[in-house]
Parts: sequence; structure tokens; C-alpha cells
Amino acid sequence: MDLSQILFQAQKEARELKNIQQWEDLYRKYLGKKGKLSDALVALKDLTVEERKKQGQAINHFKQELTQLLAKTQDQLRGSLKAGQRFFDVSSPAVKIPQGHGHPIMEIRRQMEEIFGSLGFSVIEGQEVTSEYYNFDALNIPGDHPARDAMDTFWLGQNNQRSESMLLRTHTSAMQVPYMECHQPPFKIIIPGMVYRYEATDASHDYQFYQLEGLMIDRDISIANFKGVIDVVFQRIFNRQIKTRLRPGFFPFTEPSFEIDLSCVKCQGKGCTLCKQTGWLEIMGAGMVHPNVLRSAKLDHSGWQGFAFGMGLGRIAMIKWGIDDIRLFFSGDLRFLKQF
Repeated sequence: MDLSQILFQAQKEARELKNIQQWEDLYRKYLGKKGKLSDALVALKDLTVEERKKQGQAINHFKQELTQLLAKTQDQLRGSLKAGQRFFDVSSPAVKIPQGHGHPIMEIRRQMEEIFGSLGFSVIEGQEVTSEYYNFDALNIPGDHPARDAMDTFWLGQNNQRSESMLLRTHTSAMQVPYMECHQPPFKIIIPGMVYRYEATDASHDYQFYQLEGLMIDRDISIANFKGVIDVVFQRIFNRQIKTRLRPGFFPFTEPSFEIDLSCVKCQGKGCTLCKQTGWLEIMGAGMVHPNVLRSAKLDHSGWQGFAFGMGLGRIAMIKWGIDDIRLFFSGDLRFLKQF
């Protein structure tokens, strides 16, 4: 095989190239898997040792000259491309496509649903627009309660068909009575979703945030049942041993009511800036379902009882990942979301 003649032919064809497609065809013809160079390498097996040595040197020279020729020709074609045309180098590494990132609150919600699901709780979706009755009256919240004030609630106007005021729910508790009206106990449910409060925003408050409601109705349910559930939930969500404590509190729809604190996940109860040196973090409110709420759902409060609780998923996410400003969740800042 006369490699010098083949190289001369390649040089001639290279001078006649008009576009990148022709260049790629020329590359395959001489340097491709089935090209002239490959044929020359295959032919080496039929030569003697001395001939193979001599031909091998010629092949290396041929490959080097042809590679330089094609590289030079490629650069010339690139420079001659008209405006608007794009050169595509098939040998260049692929560009990595950016991947999306899960929202931290949605990740907490998913984990919560899995944990509560393993404990036998069903996940219920609720409407964000509800009536004054289900948001307040049915939950034993009196007419003069501050939460009804326009400064706290987004009122939407009157429902002419039902003659009742409509609003954006201020808590997921608004789904308690509607669910109990349609389902016979016993049952265990959680209700995750967005709630709205008409208030000023700061690092720890926002006018919209995700909440998770829990409700369990059965016979002979006690506070001990509730504490057993939340102890398991918080230990799993934070992946460590967590202590919880109940403090007396007040909510119109539960009696008795209590606030729940958990041992600081940062200092393990020793005291730090996160827990304000107390060793405890306030995490949620809960209590035993008030008899008046059961009456609103037309359940016999002498036979059925249970507990209810509500927690902010943003609060859980802030503690779990050390986030210091709740407004970051809805800022749309991709630099924040790419961390999750």
C-alpha cells in the first residue's frame, strides 16, 4: 500500500472541502474505523518483521501528517462559517443538562407522609378556600376571637348560594369537621397544605405557609397515645433520639390543649443560640379534640374521643437544615433551592 500516494490524494481532497459535512466524510474515509489508515494497519500482519517495522514508521508518519491536515482544514472551515451558522463538533464532550431540585418543604412533606403512613395515618387533601363556619364556628372559635379580625384573615366575600362568608383557610384544622361529617370513626388522618394569614412578614412569619394537620378519633384515646405518635415522628424526621415535652396551652378546638417542645437538635438540649439557651424548641400545638367540635360533626362525644395537632412544615425544614429565614422558601432564588 503506497501511503505517500494516499496522503497526496487526501491533501487534494482536503483543498476542495466546502463544508463541515464534507470534512466529516473525509475524516471517516481516511481515519475512521473502516478508513485507509485502518486498512494499512490490518495489512501489517502479512508482512515480515523487517517490512512491518519499515511500514509501521510510514503509517505513523501518514497518521501524523493527515491528522495535522484535517485539524488545519477544520479550523479553516470554522472560520469561514457564515453568521448564524453553528459548528457542531461530534467529538466534543456533551453539555450536562441542569437538573431540577426538590423544594425543601415538599421534601419534608413527603417524609412526613411516609412516616405517618407507616403509623396507619391516611393523607387527606383539603380545599384552601373554605367557609367561615368550618374555619371558625365549627371549631369552637367564638365570634369575638381575634383570629376573625380582618388583620389576620383573607376574606373573599359572600357565597350567595349558601349565604356564608368565604375565606382563605387560616389553618388546616378547617378540614376537621368536613372530614368527620363524611366519615365514620375510628380513623387517623393527616392533612398537609397551604394556609394563609394576613400579617406582616419577617424572618419567622409569612402570609402563606405549609401546615400539617393531624386528627385521630377512636375510643379510649389519651394524651399518651398522642405523645407516642409524635415521639416516633420526630425521631424519624430528624434521624436521632429526640425528647419531647408538653406544656399547657390554649386552643379553642382542643381541651386540654398543650404546646409541644422538642430537645434542641443543634445542641442536644445543652443550650445554644438556636434554642435561645433553653435547650428546647417550640414545634407545634395540639390537644384532645374539644367536645363542641365533635358535636359540630354530629359525633357522640361520650363514645368517641381523640387528639388533633398542627405543625408548620416550614418550621420543621428550618430546624432540620438550619435555615434562618422562612421567606427563602418562596423567594424563587435558585441558589437556595439548589442546595436541596
